[in-house]
Amino acid sequence: MSFTIPASLSKPCNPTPRSIAKPARSSAPVICSATSSANGSTDPPPSAWLKAFPAAFAISSVLLSAPALPAAADISGLTPCKESKQFAKREKQQLKKLEAALSKYEPDSAPALALKATIENTQRRFEKYGSQGLLCGSDGLPHLIVSGDQRHWGEFITPGLLFLYIAGWIGWAGRSYLIAIRDEKKPTMKEIIIDVPLANRLIWRAFNWPVSAYREYVNGDLVDPNV
Repeated sequence: MSFTIPASLSKPCNPTPRSIAKPARSSAPVICSATSSANGSTDPPPSAWLKAFPAAFAISSVLLSAPALPAAADISGLTPCKESKQFAKREKQQLKKLEAALSKYEPDSAPALALKATIENTQRRFEKYGSQGLLCGSDGLPHLIVSGDQRHWGEFITPGLLFLYIAGWIGWAGRSYLIAIRDEKKPTMKEIIIDVPLANRLIWRAFNWPVSAYREYVNGDLVDPNV
């Protein structure tokens, strides 16, 4: 897998002002030396990294939203659930138990309607397990692959990253709320009785919390120096 580095991350090139004759045909790469700053550092300014972060975040979002590849029996002892006999047997057993319980009630009674809904949900669940490319073991149960294989990202990595993003969103909104009310006359009361309009604005503002956190980290405002 290859990643494209945004143009803003590249170091500035300062070719010499004298003219250089351009050859007719040349496949040799052009090598530019980075210019040094007054203190001898060649690192780009923090603003360049800050501008490049949203681009990198967008690229990672595109990669995570890539469609899942077809499942294959690439792990020893596991087979695609849609081809597993144990998986089909387990589905039949569960449906048979539900249908046996359904036969004990009147067709239009409340227990019968609840059992019918359970049967439909069970059929839908097994169908989704088979169509999503999950791998099943000898016990007929789906197994989640957490090795980082791109074909199984949708089983653990993508939900895990989504969980971290949502948890960070909630935490950043709460942090922003505490910072906003700390200069109030009675900040403790603002914690007990939530200022809903203020909290609502901060929740939507915390949607891009990775960018905000990185900006504060670059500026040195992420951690309170007095703590």
